[in-house]
Amino acid sequence: MTDFLSTGTLPAEYRDLALTVRDFARQVVAPVAAKHDAEHSFPYEVVAGMADMGLFGLPFPEEYGGMGGDYFALCLALEELGKIDQSVAITLEAGVSLGAMPVYRFGNDKQKQEWLPQLTSGRALAAFGLTEPGAGSDAGGTRTTAVLDGGDWIINGSKQFITNSGTDITRLVTVTAVTGQNDGKKEISTILVPADTPGFVAEPAYNKVGWNASDTHPLSFTDVRVPQENLLGERGRGYANFLRILDEGRIAIAALSVGAAQGCVDESARYAQEREAFGRPIGRNQAVAFKIARMEARAHAARTAYYDAAALMLAGKPFKKEAAIAKLVASEAAMDNSRDATQIFGGYGFMNEYAVARHYRDSKILEIGEGTTEVQLMLIGRELGL
Repeated sequence: MTDFLSTGTLPAEYRDLALTVRDFARQVVAPVAAKHDAEHSFPYEVVAGMADMGLFGLPFPEEYGGMGGDYFALCLALEELGKIDQSVAITLEAGVSLGAMPVYRFGNDKQKQEWLPQLTSGRALAAFGLTEPGAGSDAGGTRTTAVLDGGDWIINGSKQFITNSGTDITRLVTVTAVTGQNDGKKEISTILVPADTPGFVAEPAYNKVGWNASDTHPLSFTDVRVPQENLLGERGRGYANFLRILDEGRIAIAALSVGAAQGCVDESARYAQEREAFGRPIGRNQAVAFKIARMEARAHAARTAYYDAAALMLAGKPFKKEAAIAKLVASEAAMDNSRDATQIFGGYGFMNEYAVARHYRDSKILEIGEGTTEVQLMLIGRELGL
């Protein structure tokens, strides 16, 4: 898989996947993207289409209903979807890398057999319950608690900004909670909470600036009782395990961001060739052409960064720094390109029905979610020994 980094040519199986998802994004996602964005509605028909294509099972083994692919295949799909609709792309990203992946990475055989076939099919979604009102970048500030009572965990607390947590097909939320103390420090563990468990409530959805077709809720847990065997992974390793999940997820978010950045390039180049001012297409003006050229350079550099991080990950080599770099440069490329695209489109760029306007609203969260820009800089600095 790493050979293409020097040649710039994707192997056939990856190229074919990217082209298939590209066609799906253009033919199925694009026609309904503006409608779902305006209505703040979850695109169930699009998600069903992605499920039929096997996208939710891309990086998982066939024994769990997956496609037998890898994480880079998921990233390619996210890039293509991100060009058209970030809400759809984040639904897939969160469903796979944040929803199903913790079960695959840290679940026991029984948990995998119970949950993964549902999640890899795309007919059910899982959510990643980490962030809290007082614990965002400082995830170690978790206050949600889980106390053993006989053979059950009793969970109390709240989470916020949780993607895929309140849809009609949400079946599971993976929750980090304080389960005790070790040497005066919080012992944070991970517990599986089925969505129909009494006491678990997905509160009313947020009214967001962007990602309006993505499902996002605050969650509350009031004396939620689940069996002791719903512990995911080793007790006390919940925080550490989720850090691994976030490292991987940053590569996926980088891929989504590259898609958004490239989508802005594609829209701008097309518009600059069609839109005339002062008797000629605006793309003939150096000010516009150079702006689009810089946009293309950003997207290209960010793509190379996430390709590199993915290659290291799949090779079993350390990739924390490279994942942080990819997430940093790709999210900034998406934000910068969406701003420039809006400027190129002028007044039309300020109209919500245009894709560049959606990208302008959607892209800001890419610099915040799954680790802020500041967190990425902190991680890179630490890896440099600073």
